[in-house]
Amino acid sequence: MKRREFITLIGGAVFAGATTARADTAMPLVGYLSYTSAELETAALLPAFRQGLRDSGFVEGENVTIEYRWADFQYDRLVQMAADLVHHSVAAIAALGGTPPALVAKAATSTIPIVFQAGPVEFGFVKSLNRPGGNMTGVAALQGELIAKRLELLHEIAPKAAIVAVLVNPSNRYTETETRVLEGSAHSLGVDLRVVGASTPSEIDKAFVTLADLRADGLLVSADLLTDVLRLETRL
Repeated sequence: MKRREFITLIGGAVFAGATTARADTAMPLVGYLSYTSAELETAALLPAFRQGLRDSGFVEGENVTIEYRWADFQYDRLVQMAADLVHHSVAAIAALGGTPPALVAKAATSTIPIVFQAGPVEFGFVKSLNRPGGNMTGVAALQGELIAKRLELLHEIAPKAAIVAVLVNPSNRYTETETRVLEGSAHSLGVDLRVVGASTPSEIDKAFVTLADLRADGLLVSADLLTDVLRLETRL
């Protein structure tokens, strides 16, 4: 599924939660909590999110209100933003931008419906895939099962690659787990793994300078909204 199609579905899912929670409200209030920035998402993701609302019969400003909160890639800001949305008694929260917003939203409320963009089961967003329970729903990112496979595929494509770099977002709490899995896989394959971090768009250029200095034979890019959004931006 293409990323825009997925975000469109998120928009529809969020409003389903909103109408369930506050069916008696003429103008439901939906919280939009994102780890990225308004500048990036206005062009890339918001049109799809709003389309999801329209597909459900709701138009922002006409019969639904959205409270936006962007953390600008600063994890520490998310906690206060989530608390603020809860204080505003939003009917549902769209937690976008990978794992960080979903974790913070989960800690902020156990009653307001939360739709997360992607999150592994091991973070406790849901009890299990077949019986999620609680107030959270979304798409499970089964990264643990796929991370090592990605390195194995790269090794099959370029078996002579001795140095492989991986670009990660250090602010993403799942990065530590991902790196640990990759290091184990790299050891078994006899590959020298080098980790390079970038937490904001401005750090991406510096990261690629570092990557060039490493003279790596291959590159893996971590599954993170920062790199996903920037990749989408280059295609617009």
